[in-house]
Formats: sequence, C-alpha cells, structure tokens
Amino acid sequence: MNGNASFRHRNVSLLSVSAVLAPEVVSSIHIDELLAPTLTKLRLPMGLLQRVAGVHERRNWNDELTFDDAATQAGRDALAVSGVDPAEVGLLINTSVTRTHLEPSVAVRIHHGLGLPSSALNFDIANACLGFVNGMTLAAQLIDSGQIKYAVIVDGEDAGDVRHNTVQRLLRSGVTRKDFMSEFPSLTLGAGAAAAVLGPADAHPEGHQILGGITRAATQHNRLCFGDADGMFTDTKALLRGGMELVVEAWNEAKDSWDWATMDRYILHQVSDVHTNAIVKAAKLDKDRVPRTYPMLGNVGPASIPITLAGEAGSLDKGQRVLCMGVGSGLNTAMTEIVW
Repeated sequence: MNGNASFRHRNVSLLSVSAVLAPEVVSSIHIDELLAPTLTKLRLPMGLLQRVAGVHERRNWNDELTFDDAATQAGRDALAVSGVDPAEVGLLINTSVTRTHLEPSVAVRIHHGLGLPSSALNFDIANACLGFVNGMTLAAQLIDSGQIKYAVIVDGEDAGDVRHNTVQRLLRSGVTRKDFMSEFPSLTLGAGAAAAVLGPADAHPEGHQILGGITRAATQHNRLCFGDADGMFTDTKALLRGGMELVVEAWNEAKDSWDWATMDRYILHQVSDVHTNAIVKAAKLDKDRVPRTYPMLGNVGPASIPITLAGEAGSLDKGQRVLCMGVGSGLNTAMTEIVW
C-alpha cells in the first residue's frame, strides 16, 4: 500500500515546548469507589484501571483555571522561553478536542489572551489525538513557504464532564459488561494543556530542528471510537488491532526514507499500558526510551505528546533524535522526527 503523506521540512525548528498541569488529582481508587455498585453487580474486580490500563491518576481543572485559560498560559510560557515577541507571531493553531461551543473557535480567545497581532492567522484543527502533531506539521509548512516566521501551537483538554457523565451512566440499572468495557477508556481521560513555538531554523541555532515524517490513514475504521461531551464509546479490541496494523504499515513504509530504529527518545501518544506495550512490540522499540506519563496524567488527548515532550526536554542533549508518534481515532497515525 502507498502511504498518503510523507514530508520533509527544510528550515523549521521547535523553539520551545511547555505544559500546564491541571491542579486537582483524581485517583483510580476514587473512581473504583464511585463505581463499586456496578463493579459488584457485574462481578468485575476493583483496580482494573491500574492493572489493565496502568492509569493510577488523572487530573481535573477547577473553577479558577479552565482548559482554554491553561492553553493560553502554556502559550505564554512557551513564548517567554523561546524569546519570540508575540508581535512577530504569524499563526496560532489551537488543536484541542475540548470545546464548550461550536462558534467561535477556541483559538480566538487564546489569540486575544496571548496579545497576538491582528495579522496573525488563528484557527482550530481537530483530528482526535493527533491534532497537535498535525498542527506542528501545518505550521512548519507555512514557515518553510515563507508565509509566516513564527507559529504558536496550543492545546487544552478537559475530561471532567465526560468522566462524570460516564460514571453516572455506568451506575444505571441494566448496564452490562459490554457497556462497561465500551466506556472503560473514558475513565482514563485526564486534563492538561501544552504549547509549542516554531520558527526558522537558520535564525535559531539554539532550536531543535523538525526534520519531517510520515502520516497514514485507515479511515475504514471510522466507527470504532465516538466521543462527545457526554462520553466516549469504543470498540477497544478492534481499535487496538486496527491501530497497530496502521502503525506497522506506516513504520515499514518510513524505512525507505527514515532511520527510526535507534532514536534517543520515542514520544508516544499516552493511552495505556496495553496501547504502549503493543506499539513497543510492533515497532521493536527500546522500551527504556519510551517515557510514560499516562500513569499519573491519564490520556490527555492531543495534549499528551507535547506534555510528555515538555517533561523530557530537560534530559535531552543537543543532537539527540526524538520521534513523536501516535494514533488517533478515525484512524490516523503520524510520526515526526525532531533533532534536539
């Protein structure tokens, strides 16, 4: 099969990446306690989230900090670290799955909060858990084309309502094991925010050059996972099987153009033990080079890759190679190489 996109960037660097963690911790033990009547009725053991998914905690925002406030703060932090003047930013892309309304875009509030100029393009990109990586790719292409000089990519996620609605639904009479397992992934979702600043590599020797990568689609699997403000409903076995097939196809195709077998760090989309272990096995990755944030943060959607990368940034040395990779509902996969 031929891949649907392979790309290289000529002159683009990641200048900074930052994360803002939500303040309230929600333990898997607490969720077990809430669901105890259903677990007992269905004869399911306590501790499934920890033992099966490997998720021990996830986070919530509070009344003082919303998901878009946090995305704005992450963008502000990333700009400060990069040294880029907001007046020079030509593009803001918000990649959040979370939104409280259909119009206007989430990006407009963040654009205003960051004090960006009226000349700066701003819009949302939504592609499930791949949105942030897709946003970086689009921004890099616009920088390469000369249309803009600097871009800010942001993401803020809030799974509090989804998780609450899921728990309430699973406590209703008539819930079956099939119902429970369909909604089990919703219980792993967490809150968080992240941002990155991109700019021309030749003007920033201190930056981390984004070389390019590959994407591949398997949209015949578009009905395996549905999510909205009410909940997320997943055929977990079929989703995992289809996702791994897609990753392997993209990984094998990439071998013609890229050497990703010995990267210094693999920054995966953070889902669960099952998902991470499957990718490590399928692509024959060194598991010691795969940092994991989902045990304490859960699945933070498209924010999970930049949050994980921000956490690793301090331990990366100049010249080390990083591969950002993930699978998003739909199905899509993307892999992007960065030289630190």
